[in-house]
Amino acid sequence: MTDARFTTEGSPALVLSGEGERPDSVEIVGARARVTARLTGRGKTWTATLPLRAARWGGPELPLPAGSYEVRIAVPAAPPLAAGASSGASGGGGPAGGRGIRPPDVLPLTQLGTLRASLEGWTLRVGPPIDPAYDSGEGQDALERRYATRPATGFENAVFFESFYGRNASCNPLAIDREVARRAPDVTRYWSVVDLSVAVPDGAIPVVEGSPEWWRARGAARLLVVNDWLRRRFARRKGQVVLQTWHGTPLKRLALHRPGFDPRRTAAVVRESRRWNILLAQNPYAARILGKAYAFLTRPVWVEGYPRNDVLTTGDGTATREALGIRPGERVLLYAPTWRDDRDQIVDFIDPVSLAAATDAVVLVRGHSRTLLPGRDAEGPRVIDVTGFPDTSLLLLVADALITDYSSVMFDYSVTGKPMYFLVPDMEHYRGELRGFYFDLAAHAPGPMVRTQDELVAALAADDTEKYASRYAQWRDKFNARDDGHAAERVVARILDQGFIDA
Repeated sequence: MTDARFTTEGSPALVLSGEGERPDSVEIVGARARVTARLTGRGKTWTATLPLRAARWGGPELPLPAGSYEVRIAVPAAPPLAAGASSGASGGGGPAGGRGIRPPDVLPLTQLGTLRASLEGWTLRVGPPIDPAYDSGEGQDALERRYATRPATGFENAVFFESFYGRNASCNPLAIDREVARRAPDVTRYWSVVDLSVAVPDGAIPVVEGSPEWWRARGAARLLVVNDWLRRRFARRKGQVVLQTWHGTPLKRLALHRPGFDPRRTAAVVRESRRWNILLAQNPYAARILGKAYAFLTRPVWVEGYPRNDVLTTGDGTATREALGIRPGERVLLYAPTWRDDRDQIVDFIDPVSLAAATDAVVLVRGHSRTLLPGRDAEGPRVIDVTGFPDTSLLLLVADALITDYSSVMFDYSVTGKPMYFLVPDMEHYRGELRGFYFDLAAHAPGPMVRTQDELVAALAADDTEKYASRYAQWRDKFNARDDGHAAERVVARILDQGFIDA
């Protein structure tokens, strides 16, 4: 038999106990996190304590990300059978259930402080720590009404930051946060997060999406700094300022420019852009495209370079390499494709294990933020899945070469001047049916365009840097003229000069 309980002694944990020989190991395994139990007992009973916390990339231990996890119990191997004997369930690893280990009774959804959890069979489900009273359509409607009817006075000297719908604290909002903390340390900094597995900058206050604290902070902060659409029926209150930093210079068509006219999408785009006061653009090209794509034609566009790229000029990648377990001197290839409208998970146009072997390099696999939740980490020798790594800019800093397709990461990585390779096996489909482009990538790409992994390996070996030097220089002149390591300073100076927050 197996018993199970949740405990909050010390920190939230799942405790399993059973009779008989102690298992070799007990784990909970999810798409982006794994925890190994502390095992005790060697007599007639055993206990496995599984902290519902994990640390990644050398960071602090934080609550597990929301999602489903499999409880796995590896039991000792069964002794050899006598001749002619038959076997029942066998030992070994994998899902629990071998040799008399049966699922425990169901544990209902339980509040554990920093998260909620339930157990049914060998499936553990983890969720954000929102009070059940508010975890419903009716509860959220009540919070929204409270937020919407709050008097438009008494704003806090605070900034509400959100990056990629709260999935991490990164990108332009993170760089602006760091500069605000330096220039105006008395300003309160709230960070919107999907759950408390998201690490926020030192001194910042995490607020879980949908919680009363989240609704209050979003309504009370004088300034909002976001890099994507605002959610849950946001209405900018009189006196609030929304700085939309966006998250990349566009190659692929956006918003009103996407293929297939849809009146509902048009209305949604216009409604969203009316929530913004200011739009940040990396370069004049992006300012022009984003302004038209989002019908943002009469309000200010700040062309200041991207704060997230400051680190590519001023930063040192040593700490990031150590956190990822990359040895000094090892070549690093970063594979970072964009997402596809017709699939949820990262495209599988490369086999990262064979690419690592063929190039004698460490291959970092970085899925788009939209593939973070539905996907699973890639695994294999010299392969590190960094889709869950909080800050793409630090990955660009350590990469010796970038492999991408149509992702706006190309406009950021070019700040480094290091080689780029474009793996585009679905170019015609993507350009002609899915999204379309603003310019001819093939005519301007500052690096080789290839269709297969074999062609990619050959291009990596050829090192045609000089062949693309002229294109690369023109590219940087057009897209990176303001990426000089001081973009965050300029943006925060404008914020302070215009009185959006008080230093």
